[in-house]
Amino acid sequence: QVQLVESGGGLVQAGGSLRLSCAASGRTFINYNMGWFRQAPGKEREFVAAVEAIKWSGSSTYYADSVKGRFTISRDNAKNTVYLQMNSLKPEDTAVYYCAAHLGRHTTTPYEYDNWGQGTQVTVSS
Repeated sequence: QVQLVESGGGLVQAGGSLRLSCAASGRTFINYNMGWFRQAPGKEREFVAAVEAIKWSGSSTYYADSVKGRFTISRDNAKNTVYLQMNSLKPEDTAVYYCAAHLGRHTTTPYEYDNWGQGTQVTVSS
């Protein structure tokens, strides 16, 4: 198991940027695939981005079509931290953003992740 703590959310105007961080506890962070998900009020939790563990693919990255070209996921295994750089933010990006981890191959399905952070609110004003 790994414990996850997100930070970096806030209020930003459309077109602005935010960087989310997710700090993980434990010595096995390097073995986990890390993902970011988001959930807006009244909507299901949806996949945003993921970065695989080095053992699977050398840390390949994956993105939802809605954020491709605007968001960048990265990981620093020395700091046990994964980041989500969000640029050109839109009002429809407003949601609670969650960091998640699992040990299998890449997946965009929330229920296959078994470690979750508490979430951080991102609000984009128009």
